[in-house]
Amino acid sequence: MIQDLSLTLQKILTQPGLPPPLSNALIAFDRPEETFHPMQSTVDLFLYDLRENLELRSNELTIDKTATTSVTHKAPMRLACSYLATAWPVGGADPALQEQQLLSQVLQALGRFPTIPSTFLQGSLINQQPPLPMVALHPDALKNLAEFWASLGNTLRASLTLTVTISVPLFDDITDFLVTTSTTNVLGPGATTDEWLQFGGLVSDAQGHPVAGALVDLLDVGLRAGSGDDGSFVFSGVQAGAHNLRVVATGFQIYTQTVTVPGPPTAFQVILSRL
Repeated sequence: MIQDLSLTLQKILTQPGLPPPLSNALIAFDRPEETFHPMQSTVDLFLYDLRENLELRSNELTIDKTATTSVTHKAPMRLACSYLATAWPVGGADPALQEQQLLSQVLQALGRFPTIPSTFLQGSLINQQPPLPMVALHPDALKNLAEFWASLGNTLRASLTLTVTISVPLFDDITDFLVTTSTTNVLGPGATTDEWLQFGGLVSDAQGHPVAGALVDLLDVGLRAGSGDDGSFVFSGVQAGAHNLRVVATGFQIYTQTVTVPGPPTAFQVILSRL
């Protein structure tokens, strides 16, 4: 995921239409230590710090619902990734001015986006929500540049900082079964009450893929339902108690089971074995 961010920044700095010398520069991600001497003009983005963005921390859950299931997503960690951008011109009459020009162009290319546009996102960052905040010249960046460069064994040189916050999922999604059982009470003659139940279930294979077009029968009461594209089925007008459930689907072994209505959602999740 972090490498996808680096590739995303590379895409921004190599997009068509950028002016030279940036358009001709190599984009690198090396440590700018004393031995770093590129053979062609280079913009180096050195990832020097990773930390959680506490201002964007959230415990909010998001829930996606379908007809029969819900998927709960726990909030991801918001990870702030900080880069040190330096320019390394090669050739030309005045390397110092070329270095400043390259840095100016890098700042213009990156600083124009408060969040990274989706057209630049790479790999696991594609379609990531919320959008990725990007701050050039971050105010909380390196405080002591001279000490930083000394730790790399190199001399102080002009640089700019860039911080991008990405979302890192730390928890698995939780899938729940929505359709269980509903009860209808009908008041009949003589103040008697008839109770009818509606319940639903899912038909899937051993890998968890839904099985559409399966025939689902309650043999003892002569009721039949078919599974939809998502593998779901629903029975209405069923009396409480034990029932003989049978599921038949092309390419699968016949499934039979006694189910008790009403019952827990897991009792109506049918897993078929292939022939």
